[in-house]
Amino acid sequence: MVRTLFLLFAPLLVALTGVAAWLWPPTLIVFAGVLLLTILGYIDVLQREQTIRRNFPVVGRMRYMLESIRPEIQQYFIESDTNGQPFSREQRSIVYQRAKSVRDTVAFGTKHNVYASGYEWIGHSLAPLHAPEPPPRVRIGGPDCHHPYEASLLNISAMSYGSLSKAAILALNGGAKDGGFAHNTGEGGVSPYHKQPGGDLIWQIGTGYFGCRTPEGQFDPEMFRETATLDAVKMIEIKLSQGAKPGHGGILPASKLTREIAKIRGVKRGQDVLSPPAHAAFDTPVGLLRFVARLRELCGGKPVGFKLCVGRPVDVMALCKAMLETGVTPDFITVDGAEGGTGAAPLEFTNAVGYPLFDGLTLVHNLLVGTGLRDRVKIIASGRVIDGFDMAVRIALGADLCSSARGMMFALGCIQALRCNSNDCPTGVATQDPRLVRGLVVSDKRTRVANYHRNTVRHFLELIAAAGCHDPRQLCSEMIHRRFDDATIQTYADLFPRISAGSLLADDPPSAYAADWARASAERFVA
Repeated sequence: MVRTLFLLFAPLLVALTGVAAWLWPPTLIVFAGVLLLTILGYIDVLQREQTIRRNFPVVGRMRYMLESIRPEIQQYFIESDTNGQPFSREQRSIVYQRAKSVRDTVAFGTKHNVYASGYEWIGHSLAPLHAPEPPPRVRIGGPDCHHPYEASLLNISAMSYGSLSKAAILALNGGAKDGGFAHNTGEGGVSPYHKQPGGDLIWQIGTGYFGCRTPEGQFDPEMFRETATLDAVKMIEIKLSQGAKPGHGGILPASKLTREIAKIRGVKRGQDVLSPPAHAAFDTPVGLLRFVARLRELCGGKPVGFKLCVGRPVDVMALCKAMLETGVTPDFITVDGAEGGTGAAPLEFTNAVGYPLFDGLTLVHNLLVGTGLRDRVKIIASGRVIDGFDMAVRIALGADLCSSARGMMFALGCIQALRCNSNDCPTGVATQDPRLVRGLVVSDKRTRVANYHRNTVRHFLELIAAAGCHDPRQLCSEMIHRRFDDATIQTYADLFPRISAGSLLADDPPSAYAADWARASAERFVA
């Protein structure tokens, strides 16, 4: 109906306003406005992509305009300090404040309902301590590693050049250089912007083998050796899966694939870059461990590990059995949770695949303890790390250190516009549009990244000192509490039980693990 009325009356209205403008020039602006709206209306009627615009010319455009700014409307006019998703305004604000090194205290008490289900806290000591100085570091490197890495307690999680802009990569790596922590490259390869500032790098190798692939997409050992032996590359991380889309493979939309990024990754332009779901270099648990050993040899003995989101416990048990059988252990395992972030993922994978971080982290820690391998392998926790309490919970559950992606993005100026997958990120962080990237000032943002890291680690250390801990290794799951209702409070030790050292190797392994442990095989992942 609207479409028919428009086609009937728009030309007539143009003609009438045109005559009026000819007879009385002050109405020329009215004629120009009517003409512009008519042109837009005919464009809407003739296009075939959007039914709303085709059926409701001009008026239908408002729907898409409002939808495009919906996140901003929700952020600035609807959400409170505590209900924003996936991160609240309170969480974003604390990052901005610490990145700018301005006042980050709060007034008038907590905004959280401390009697609501899900409220969490750490128990403090009546004999609190001073925070340790300088911040302790974590040595990563097992018995087969010749060049262990002294890592910060908090590092930059995997984000590729391509997903992020070159300015964002420069600022992140510059912040890592200034603050003395590590920057994970993501699976997109080591770009010039990762190397230029001189920050420590964790080179992530994904299923696409970007930066070390043959023209056919297979692993190229010589290309790997050339980059892996660079001084800036401190560790190698094999990406098995990530929390936001486990079992799917990475996605780089074609709109973000510039000529430079295509060259770095060794792919063709004009289509989405879809990493395969699985690795071609191995397909069994033993094969993965042999690949770890091979990469460690090729890179000259630097720490090599892998990243995963736990899917089936039996698969992780198979990896532990492969470690026992081959004698080869990774130097570290990065555990990501289903709540982890990404620039682009199918909804089903984001919402309904993979273990949440706390469950997956507990499982990996327990399996390494139960097989007597925990002292050889460090655990990095990744997923929704924003403040010092987030770090404390993850380390209390078994992690040795943490990494953050979205927290670091907020430090860069990300406003949670939720446009990471569309190439029009308004802050220049997650886009390849040069007009938008130009707005991100690298010198300013690298300082903010370093500030955010320093202040977050400081608050973490103050927090554990309040709990009576001299060192992060003294944190334990009994210190973290969660309320379920008015009368029910449990510690994380109750919610995420531990198993004893070597118990999986005994004749009667813990009952919660026994069935899967019996099924697990070093020679295959269970189908």
